[in-house]
Amino acid sequence: MVQISDLIIAHPEVTSFDQLEELVKEAARQGEIHLSFDLKPEYLDTPRRWQDRLETAFTSIIPRGR
Repeated sequence: MVQISDLIIAHPEVTSFDQLEELVKEAARQGEIHLSFDLKPEYLDTPRRWQDRLETAFTSIIPRGR
């Protein structure tokens, strides 16, 4: 399981929601199958429906059947 906070802490160079979204996709590519929304990203461009966007980004990468 990957937590949003772990991604943010491990990648201090990330300064936008779009960059975080790419990290979420990369986590899925690397085999993560669960995503935990343990905190709200505090980027200036974080959208209102940020959980939906990150979940969509994550599940769009995970192969079907898992």
